[in-house]
Amino acid sequence: MNGRGPRRGGTRARVLLGAVLPVLALGVFAAGCSSGPDDRTLADRRQNYCTQLGQWQREMNEEAAEEPDPTGYDEVAGQAENVLDAMRPLRDEPVGGGRTLGEATAAAVRGEDGAGGLIAGYCDKNGFETLMR
Repeated sequence: MNGRGPRRGGTRARVLLGAVLPVLALGVFAAGCSSGPDDRTLADRRQNYCTQLGQWQREMNEEAAEEPDPTGYDEVAGQAENVLDAMRPLRDEPVGGGRTLGEATAAAVRGEDGAGGLIAGYCDKNGFETLMR
């Protein structure tokens, strides 16, 4: 004994711990990170978007076919907000024409020509064309 107490591999344990901890920390960090939603979540988000979009289009068509009603605009505007809310988690998905879903949706809500076709095509491509009728 050297007066410092028994030696129990303290140096080796520190080296092993120093090598293992960063690997464990990286594993925990990587497990907590996600590259994006899983397929089911993505499909649910797309379905919700296309459902809201179809409802907004029906509201717009009904408003165009009826006599002007001051409360009718509020219904269309409220449904447009629902479309924009449903679009947010999907906003970066491409829809063609060099546009994202976010850009095309905002343009469609503003009434830009051609934007409605891009977002309808997005729903069609993802299998939700029947929600647009």
